[in-house]
Amino acid sequence: MEGVYNFYNLFLELFPSSIQGVISFILVILIVIGIYKIIKKDFIWIIVLIVLLPGSVPILSKLWSSIIDLINYLLHRSSI
Repeated sequence: MEGVYNFYNLFLELFPSSIQGVISFILVILIVIGIYKIIKKDFIWIIVLIVLLPGSVPILSKLWSSIIDLINYLLHRSSI
């Protein structure tokens, strides 16, 4: 995740500091909308994956926690 954070910080340096918070907030909204669309579209397949492959639960929870960490980072960055 550190590579993603570094890339994001380099991306934000392209913009004036007065609008970096707005850009972070917009990115959080886009990530949430993207996750919602994926879950809405593939909800049945996610349930089938969890039911048929019990080993996928830790993988999905790790993925979910990474997404939450990224969103928390973006929100924290927007408040700076």
